[in-house]
Amino acid sequence: MSIPVMYERCAGLDVHQQTVQACVRCLDGGGNVTEHLREFGTMTAGLAALRDFLAKHEVTHVAMESTGVYWIPIFNILEESCTVTLCNAQQVKKVPGRKTDVTDSQWLAQLMSCGLLRGSFIPPKAQRQLRELTRGRVKLEEDRARVVNRIHKILERAGIKLASVATDILGKTGRAILHGLMQGQQNARALAAKAKGRLKEKKKELQAALQVKFGEHERFMLMMQWQQLLGLEELLAVMDERIDWQIRQAELSPRVEVKIESGTAPKAEGTAQPKAGTAVEKPPLPYITAIALLDEVPGINATAAQHILAETGTDMKQFPSAGHLASWCGICPGNNESAGKRHSGKTPKGNRWLRRILTEAAWGATRKKGSYYQTLYGRLARRRGKKRALVAIAHSLLVTIYHMLNEHRTYADLGATYLDGLAKERTARNLKRRLEALGYTVTLAPNCAA
Repeated sequence: MSIPVMYERCAGLDVHQQTVQACVRCLDGGGNVTEHLREFGTMTAGLAALRDFLAKHEVTHVAMESTGVYWIPIFNILEESCTVTLCNAQQVKKVPGRKTDVTDSQWLAQLMSCGLLRGSFIPPKAQRQLRELTRGRVKLEEDRARVVNRIHKILERAGIKLASVATDILGKTGRAILHGLMQGQQNARALAAKAKGRLKEKKKELQAALQVKFGEHERFMLMMQWQQLLGLEELLAVMDERIDWQIRQAELSPRVEVKIESGTAPKAEGTAQPKAGTAVEKPPLPYITAIALLDEVPGINATAAQHILAETGTDMKQFPSAGHLASWCGICPGNNESAGKRHSGKTPKGNRWLRRILTEAAWGATRKKGSYYQTLYGRLARRRGKKRALVAIAHSLLVTIYHMLNEHRTYADLGATYLDGLAKERTARNLKRRLEALGYTVTLAPNCAA
């Protein structure tokens, strides 16, 4: 039985750094297939010739593999003229031993014509630009952290134990002391006198930690790292301003009236979802509104919300369910079963940028006293370990974010006693058993007021 053809005029592109191998596959009225092969360069003139070549053959759908960053210029030039499907190279492997650039493009065109390719999620241009900004900000933060670690090593090699007294060596007191060291001050008492805030109570400890001669070589190395730190902090400030400007643009935050429903508790996992077509579709939230909405979630501030929305967007229609979003992020258990046996449940590969920020937010969520996430983390950490529990909290946060954006609802915490209420009788039996093990006689009776 032959596979029906879905697209009569499509193309497959095998993308490389310097060349693009194109295969146009055309189906005529008699069911005959014709292929047109041609190689193009990746310079601007070559990509323009590729676009004209596809337009000449009236190609409507194009498939190509996500090869590094080489696919991006091709996608940008073809985005407006045809539908481009970006595929995972691992999912479209050809028969081993018969791999060439030409056969790869033919294979992609054949799969595209039958509709057998699953495309990757590519957000609109404005969101892609916001992604580049937020990801660039993460890289700058990583560079700054490395410079701070180098400053710490310089002080430790010189015998200065500032980090043993001050939690943050770049706080107000730490910066004042570092300025003094770079200016050549060697008096430990004078340096300790620069203490501010709570560190004023630790002047004796500071004096003992700074009672070392800081040589000319160490001073030069500290000045080099200090200049680099100041430059990175200036770049971070500029990047923050640019991100705010990008979010305020009309493409990301249109001036539309959106009704936000009052706080209902986020849906717990495993609850029945409404059938497709029964829920009323709601327009995507403006980015400014969505950021304010996510800022209410424990562990998520405005900066974290910017990073999350830059990856997912505010339109949840591209994800059929919260489970699809978690799978795309790679923050759910892996699905690996054969012959009735479940193998490794290692989390799959996904969007590492989104996974990173969700993991950071999960740490903050677990520290909010009396919250649902703190209780859930405590239960899971005892049984599965802290790291697995943290991934579970990040997954729960992502599910909550999905429903908030999809249903336009504010955040409402389930509470610390929510999990106990799911199985009251079992919880009561466990508590009774523990008290009896301690030597008490326990009788359970229902509360009349309840």
